[in-house]
Amino acid sequence: MIEANFIQLYEKSFRENWDLPAFTDLNENTTTTYGEFAKDIVRLHILFEEMGISRKDKIALIGRNHTSWAAVFMATITYGAVIVPILHDFHPDSMENIILHSDAKIIFIDSASWKSLNADRYTQPVISIPDWKMISGRDSKTDNLKAIIETTFSQRYPNGFKPSDIQYPEVRNEAVICLNYTSGTTGFSKGVMLTANNYAGNVVFAERLNLLLKGESIVAFLPMAHAYGCAFDFLYALSAGVHIHLLGKNVSASILLDAFQKVKPNLIITVPLILEKIYQKKLQPIINKPSMKALLKVPVLKRVIYAKIRKSLVVALGGNFKEVIVGGAAMSKEAEEFLCKIKFPFTIGYGMTECAPLISYDSHRDFVRTSCGRVLEGIMEARIDSVEPSREAGEIQVRGENVMNGYYKNPQATQAAFTNDGWLRTGDLGILDHNNRLYIKGRIKTMILGANGQNIYPEEIETRLNNMPFVAESLIIKRKNRLVALVYPDFQEMADKGITLEQLDPIMNINRLEVNQKLAMYEQIGYVEVRKEEFEITPKKSIKRYLYVEENNV
Repeated sequence: MIEANFIQLYEKSFRENWDLPAFTDLNENTTTTYGEFAKDIVRLHILFEEMGISRKDKIALIGRNHTSWAAVFMATITYGAVIVPILHDFHPDSMENIILHSDAKIIFIDSASWKSLNADRYTQPVISIPDWKMISGRDSKTDNLKAIIETTFSQRYPNGFKPSDIQYPEVRNEAVICLNYTSGTTGFSKGVMLTANNYAGNVVFAERLNLLLKGESIVAFLPMAHAYGCAFDFLYALSAGVHIHLLGKNVSASILLDAFQKVKPNLIITVPLILEKIYQKKLQPIINKPSMKALLKVPVLKRVIYAKIRKSLVVALGGNFKEVIVGGAAMSKEAEEFLCKIKFPFTIGYGMTECAPLISYDSHRDFVRTSCGRVLEGIMEARIDSVEPSREAGEIQVRGENVMNGYYKNPQATQAAFTNDGWLRTGDLGILDHNNRLYIKGRIKTMILGANGQNIYPEEIETRLNNMPFVAESLIIKRKNRLVALVYPDFQEMADKGITLEQLDPIMNINRLEVNQKLAMYEQIGYVEVRKEEFEITPKKSIKRYLYVEENNV
């Protein structure tokens, strides 16, 4: 058990950082201080009391990144209730199933998400964010809810709400405080029961590294409803007195780069896609020019050119960050290799929702290419289910402070998730070196068995193919004992360069041949099949692989 009480971290932070900015909603250009945020939490506690919410009751929360979203989350867990954050881009059917399955007593939701749901299905109160209007489940009492809250607030704090007034009910670290439903690349979402201790393990580890300091800034553009964005952009940053700048709309590269220029964040938490797109669209065309290739063969010039590229990339991302932490998915080998060559300050971590989420991490100074960092010392342990864990890939299994309690109302799935001796099965294949560093090879469920029994990891082939011209996304499947690449083309790049679909087949064949040169014989792509429709994806932007593997498993 982590020694520090998780909820008390926020009591301390709110008191000590009372006058500092806690959140800025970049879409609205409005800022909320830590003190104002603490007052919002108390108002929500009063609302919960008026609505008859008890400790351990479930509260559903659906919406984009916003200060109001953060307030509901923090008010729920400091009250002793259980938050159920639901990704706003889940399918409406999934949202409805989660609300029903989680036994939510209240729903907080933004207007766009509410419009997509069937209002007739809900008998519990539904409150809109950020305007706090009761939009369903109204009665004579709730009609005057805002007035009741303000009256009660004034009566409890006649001299105003002060830092010394912050005192939350006791919530022990072993208490479940969140049901985080997985996005599901293999089927129905499961409700991951995360405890205060699970989150404390992540937050305390980050605090130990001083990734962020009081008064520094971060741009939160990953969905905070997802474990990765929640733990670091939100919970860790809020415990450290950081100014969190929230991007609450669909994030394009231009919007994100504009935000970085405005905020100049001290740390960047991201998924691989952002850096991959910059590499693919901006850097690759430059370094692939024949003249540039010639210059890069001269060692002195290569150092100068790489230094200039590194500086321009750092400036493009705000110019003020200590490092870029990449997680949430596998990174393209080519992009990773190039960023290492130019000594760009980035690192890749590894985790999963069931670990809230962190399992391994290295600072950029210690990062080893193709790895996902070292298993968190003193917090997590890992082992590989293979005869030679440092050479032969096997399932990564973990245990420690960050590991979930299980899946809500799903004992069968919980039992299947753990080994008989209590280790969590991650479902990922990897190796663990003698320095306790993890190297991910792929997912057990996606591994393809070659004709002669070789293990083929389709993700490794896909990351290479995704960096080729006119490829937006790809998926490697096995069909009649051959590897087939399903490719959704980059139609924007095609339009920019005047390429039609009829001209695409020979280009894709060239891509195939180039990629095959870098692969073992048993990994060779037999042919490319171009798709005109995008792949179905999860909110985490992972392809729902099972839809295509099952469809083509002949």
